[in-house]
Amino acid sequence: MWLDANKTSPFQFYQYWRNVDDADVMKCIRMLTFLPLEEIDKMDAWEGAQLNEAKAILAFELTKMVHGEEEARKAEAAAKALFAGGGSTADMPTTELTNDDFGGGVIDVLTLLVKCGLAASKGEARRLVQQGGVTVADKKIDAIDATFGCENFTGEGLVIKKGKKVFHKAVLV
Repeated sequence: MWLDANKTSPFQFYQYWRNVDDADVMKCIRMLTFLPLEEIDKMDAWEGAQLNEAKAILAFELTKMVHGEEEARKAEAAAKALFAGGGSTADMPTTELTNDDFGGGVIDVLTLLVKCGLAASKGEARRLVQQGGVTVADKKIDAIDATFGCENFTGEGLVIKKGKKVFHKAVLV
C-alpha cells in the first residue's frame, strides 16, 4: 500500500480500506481518523450491514486525508458503480491500449491481464483464468485462448475483474 497516487491509485487505496477485516474496522477508525470520539463510540455497537457502513466511512476518511476530498468522492462513486450497479466507472484504474497491442486486431486474455498489471506474468494469468478468477465485461473467462477484438475497447472500454474485489478498465486510445 503506497500513499503515492502513481503507485496506488486513490481507488485502490479506497478499496484497500473498504475491505479491511470486520474485527479491525473500529480499531482503524479510532487510530487513523479524526472523527469525533462520540461518533466512534456510537459505531462500536454496529454489527452486520452497519459494519459495512463503518468500512465505507473508514475508506472515505482515509482517502480524503491522503488524496483529498475530490479523489475520495471519485473513489467512492467508482466503488458504488461497481458494487451497487449505479454511477460511473470513469475513476476506475485504467490501462490505455494502443493498436500496437492488438496483433491481428485481437488481444488474448493472458496478454491483457499482464498489460493491465493484473498478473505479473502470462503463467500467473493462465492460473487465474484456469481457476475461474477472471471476468471480462461481466462474462467469466474459462479459456486461456480467449481473445478480444480492438472494437471491444472503444468508448467506455472493457471492465476486467480479477477475483471478487479487483476491478480494472482497459480502453483503446
